[in-house]
Amino acid sequence: MRAWFGCTGAEMLARDPAEIAARLAAAQQARGYPGTPDQQTVWETTIAALRDALRQADGGAWTIALEYDLLRLEKRIDAVVLTDRAILVLEFKQRDASPAALAEAEDYALDLRDFHSGSRAHPILPVLVTGGVDGFPLPRQPPLIWHGALPPIHCGLNGLAALFAWVQSQAPAAPLDGQAWLDAPYRPVPGIVEAATMLFARHGVAEIAAARADAANLRETTAAITRAIAAAQNDRAKCVVFVTGIPGAGKTLCGLNTVFGAERQHGAAFLTGNAPLVAVLREALARDAAARRGVARTQALREVKAALQNVHRFLEDNALDPTRLPPERVIVFDEAQRAWDEAKARRGTQNRPGRLTLSEPAHALEIMGRHEGWSVIVALIGNGQEINTGEAGLREWGRVIAADPRWRAVAAPRVLSAGDPLQRLADVEPPWLALDPALDLTVPLRAVRDSAVAEWVEAVLADDAPRAAAIAASATDFPVFLTRSVDATRDALRRFARGHRRAGLLRSSGAKRLRGDGLAAEVPPDDVPDWFLNHFLHPAPARPRDIRASDALEAAATEYACQGLELDVAGLAWGGDLVRAAEHWTARRFVGTRWQPDRAEAHYVLNTYRVLLTRARYETVLWVPRGSPAHDPFHDASRDAALYDTVAAFLAACGARPLDPALPAPTRAEPATLL
Repeated sequence: MRAWFGCTGAEMLARDPAEIAARLAAAQQARGYPGTPDQQTVWETTIAALRDALRQADGGAWTIALEYDLLRLEKRIDAVVLTDRAILVLEFKQRDASPAALAEAEDYALDLRDFHSGSRAHPILPVLVTGGVDGFPLPRQPPLIWHGALPPIHCGLNGLAALFAWVQSQAPAAPLDGQAWLDAPYRPVPGIVEAATMLFARHGVAEIAAARADAANLRETTAAITRAIAAAQNDRAKCVVFVTGIPGAGKTLCGLNTVFGAERQHGAAFLTGNAPLVAVLREALARDAAARRGVARTQALREVKAALQNVHRFLEDNALDPTRLPPERVIVFDEAQRAWDEAKARRGTQNRPGRLTLSEPAHALEIMGRHEGWSVIVALIGNGQEINTGEAGLREWGRVIAADPRWRAVAAPRVLSAGDPLQRLADVEPPWLALDPALDLTVPLRAVRDSAVAEWVEAVLADDAPRAAAIAASATDFPVFLTRSVDATRDALRRFARGHRRAGLLRSSGAKRLRGDGLAAEVPPDDVPDWFLNHFLHPAPARPRDIRASDALEAAATEYACQGLELDVAGLAWGGDLVRAAEHWTARRFVGTRWQPDRAEAHYVLNTYRVLLTRARYETVLWVPRGSPAHDPFHDASRDAALYDTVAAFLAACGARPLDPALPAPTRAEPATLL
């Protein structure tokens, strides 16, 4: 049972508040949390208030759960009251009645709705209970439909009885088995930042591997990686473990679990060429470590840098000194199919000349091969996510493994059957390769609302409108919406991003003419951590509102800033770099004052939109600008309305839901409107 203490209303009325508080204190100590006399006093006060309210509401048959653990949020719900009409999520605060406190209560309700199987069929009412507030002011308008997570409401500690009476008078009957609810599985899917923070702080979290009861694939893949590493240790062998998977299926999660879990003792490191991913995760882990342990942020940042490294710098630093023995016996090579080929490695980047002499896969094997005995490279392969030229693909990994008899590999059969020869490890099964189907992640986890989004995106980008429409139609509540208005997009993002969930705008780096439609700003590289981690709508008490935050909805992140990361709710601005012509997608590049066909880069442009379309955990809002109509005397051919109309029509035919301009106002209400 996830609750520290659970009982019926009658049992709570029969017990002394001090006894229940003592049991909570014992549960707290058993979990390694320090207790304080102040906490004991708070528990006794809230329990006494709950008992009085239960007695007045005749709630003896109800069920009460105190201090209910929520893994994804790394927090606990103060109290859950299960009546015969609703699930009440109670968050107690001594004085705080701020919008952020309301959003915290709402976040708890949303978490139960999405990840607790016993809550999905019942209305969930988040309630902020504040001391010093008198009674329970009736909401101006009760919910019209008691379903799912309702908007949060506020009451005083002495208003609980009135709250219970109001719920019982307004909500329809919804019988609920209290013990079954307490025993029901809670299977959260943490976001990348949440997962990394938990894993780094706790040296592995078993519950993450068990995320989503229906996602056995993630558990099996995690176990397959562990088996492969154990076999390499036992055989004193060198092995590359290839983990393939569709976008959003948990590859990064598996990689982080490997680095921060049991293999941490071997100095394991997570290597990625995705500089924004490194910056965001380092900053998130440093902030969390500083808050948990009270150390300076700079000290905490030094601690995380060894675990999260830029792959290009790792390879360069070790390649320049061939006598250097890397401290890591296990490395996770993120997006390994995007490792540079030899030409790109020698050339380097615009800002940094190349210092390598071989392809990056070749250097990785040479560097890790310096160890006596065993070493392992876990190569994470993101299918259809190549967005740059000079990326070597799986073919190069197969070539360098075959050329070095010290190395062997294990992978899923997918690595031999990819349609693109560049993404096949080999054309026939080689002797150095062992096949393990568990290393292919096929169950999408990122899309919490509906796992069909990844398949829908594939159909859309394959020009298959009938298949896409069928996928959308078969979904219970398909979470992809279409609008022609940027203002409607922003309004919808704020409405969908309830609680503390994060919304943000996305755009392709090649969508150069969005400036003419009111979206010019891109997220500067230095601002990416603040864009993903800071809040504008709900800042922390010690941090003011930050206009750089994603939920300010001012700047849009490109594919380079967001690949490997995610948002709860995403608004994608469709650019003129991918339009429809002759019933097919056509890629373009903006040069000077006009668009030019870009056939050579078409594959990368499609992959760019694949990345952008799969960033959201919940809703995605597609904004296709109206552009410049031909009859306008100031017609701008670079924003031709007819082309945008064709894109919008195709997305609608694929099943994207029209965004109703008459949608209700955002449900995240300020206290003044609730009381």
